[in-house]
Amino acid sequence: MSNLQLQLHSPPSLLSSSSLSSSSSSSSYLKLFPNQSFSSKSLPFRNPKPFTLRCRHSDLFDQNALASTQRPTRPTASVGALPPRVYVGYSIYKGKAALTLTPRPPEFAPLDSGAYKVSKEGYVLLQFAPAVGMRQYDWNRKQVFSLSVGEMGSVISLGARESCEFFHDPLKGKSDEGKVRKVLKLEPLPDGSGHFFNLSVQNKLVNVDENIFIPITKAELAVLSSTFNFIMPYLLGWHTFANSIKPDDYSGTNNANPRYGGDYEWNR
Repeated sequence: MSNLQLQLHSPPSLLSSSSLSSSSSSSSYLKLFPNQSFSSKSLPFRNPKPFTLRCRHSDLFDQNALASTQRPTRPTASVGALPPRVYVGYSIYKGKAALTLTPRPPEFAPLDSGAYKVSKEGYVLLQFAPAVGMRQYDWNRKQVFSLSVGEMGSVISLGARESCEFFHDPLKGKSDEGKVRKVLKLEPLPDGSGHFFNLSVQNKLVNVDENIFIPITKAELAVLSSTFNFIMPYLLGWHTFANSIKPDDYSGTNNANPRYGGDYEWNR
């Protein structure tokens, strides 16, 4: 880099000034001469006052850097982060019992390719609690029944005079198979105004034999059916699949696996 010579020319009236400022109204100016050495002898007055020369560009850069460091930061979610957990449900309270419904999401298992598959479908958990007084229910004695997607379909298609029954053995395939029996019956009310939901639980492991029933009106059954219709695709994991679709992921060559046969059908 070449050396620069700095010469300052100022009117005589400013020679006795105790300070030099760029904001002065005088006609002081700076000259820079390349390829020459700088010397204090070149100044037109004796015992020059020390001064500093600041570059505006460096100030700009410093201000930008300062602004970036002082800018408030917002917490950002990492890629693939799950949203906060939200609890929802629907409750029906009657004189003999109370019934609450809460959805349970599906479970996913990772694959070697980095993708995921549904390892367990979601379900809706039914909780029955017997009444112990006016608007009082004993939730310590509650009995639960997990309604699968297929069973929800049976409830949705249930006619006004039709009935259905579901049997569950939570210990099926285990050494205690048959010791816990759960039967949920949906039977029409005599006047045709709705259905009885009757849950019978026999648990020989803890010596429990419970029978809880609650009448469900047509309007309440319509709410259940609408809720089941909405939540079923989510319980199957279809919303996760839909959110993962990208335009370049499913070209004509990506689905050419004979196992599925979809391409062969559409390409005929």
